Amino acid sequence: MLQVYFTTTSAFLLSLIGISTNRTHLMSMLLCMETMTLILFLSMATSSINNTNTMSITIIMIAMGACEASAGLTLMTITTQKNTNDYVKNLNLLMC
Repeated sequence: MLQVYFTTTSAFLLSLIGISTNRTHLMSMLLCMETMTLILFLSMATSSINNTNTMSITIIMIAMGACEASAGLTLMTITTQKNTNDYVKNLNLLMC
């Protein structure tokens, strides 16, 4: 069980490092955030295998992750159509 915790913690930290180093494209940042959501879901699912009361929390977590992914993809599509690229440096989020 210790190996599972080590694997999920290291994968979560790798996705955090991915966000901090890959700040050029919006798509790579969204993929790293999606990886973080998936790792959180997997860690919650493995910790709640023996407890049936918390199984609904993991289902809610995966539903929220799907909503987050669709919202991120929508924002990315709108940003790419408006700016013709997905560079984070060129985004001005204060303009409507």
